[in-house]
Amino acid sequence: MIDDISTIMDSTIRLVNLLMFAALGEYVAERAGTINISLEGMMLGGAYGAAIGSSELGSPVAGIFCGMAVGLLVATAQAHLSHNLNANQFVVGLALSALILGLTTFFFIEIDMAVGRIGTLEIPLLSEIPILGKAVFSQRWLGYFTFALIPFVWWLLQRTTWGLEVRSVGENPAAADASGVPVLARRRQAIYLCGILAGLSGAYLSVSVVGSFSQNMTAGKGFIAIAAVLFGGWRLWGVVAGAALFGLADALRIALPAVGVQNIPGPLLDSFPFVLALAVLLVFATRARKPAALAEPFVRGGG
Repeated sequence: MIDDISTIMDSTIRLVNLLMFAALGEYVAERAGTINISLEGMMLGGAYGAAIGSSELGSPVAGIFCGMAVGLLVATAQAHLSHNLNANQFVVGLALSALILGLTTFFFIEIDMAVGRIGTLEIPLLSEIPILGKAVFSQRWLGYFTFALIPFVWWLLQRTTWGLEVRSVGENPAAADASGVPVLARRRQAIYLCGILAGLSGAYLSVSVVGSFSQNMTAGKGFIAIAAVLFGGWRLWGVVAGAALFGLADALRIALPAVGVQNIPGPLLDSFPFVLALAVLLVFATRARKPAALAEPFVRGGG
């Protein structure tokens, strides 16, 4: 029984980390007023970038930086189209995600890869804690970055001038503009940060969790990360809780058959995280207070 729980916890921590990187980036973007539907494409592109970078450069660490660079590249396209050319955020996001899916599938078929995998870092004593110890304190070292990333995002948005300006352009861009804040620049910068973290999320998946790349390997997790932000009511600790909840749901989908639970149909298990996300959208969409200018385009002089 304890071994079964440990297996589930191990899967949960990996998937929580995966969603946490992406959800924290999306949280920053949405606080600036952008719903970043291209998050899925950023994650998938980051996963491929890390895999091919690891293969070609012979280093999974170099691959991680390649994954972050690909996420930033997708974010640059999203930011330019949405906040320079004023294209619809949702259409741009869906188009970019579809484009990345097609490109990564093509290159995956055409290019052979030998993907490296980063090592495990075990923390003495803490890793021996029953049930949680091995999962939390004996994991691939990239996973530990979430411990630092959460307070960093809090500090960035709550204790810096840049964070204040980001929050202001998500709430009242006209007033922020009148105060001299470059609204579109701050929104683009928030998307860039989101892209870097989403690329890191994808890199974590390919060179840490799996150690390989496969077609569409993110499998909708970008949309789950967006749902985690909504679940959290656009508050940091709520987003963390949302990522943890959805990570657990996804882990149960994977781990239950592995621990001997065979009486739940596979398709039902596969759909569980997405059904949960839909339920969250239905329950929280009208209750949570979103940034007032979320998804609203800004044209200087036009409100």
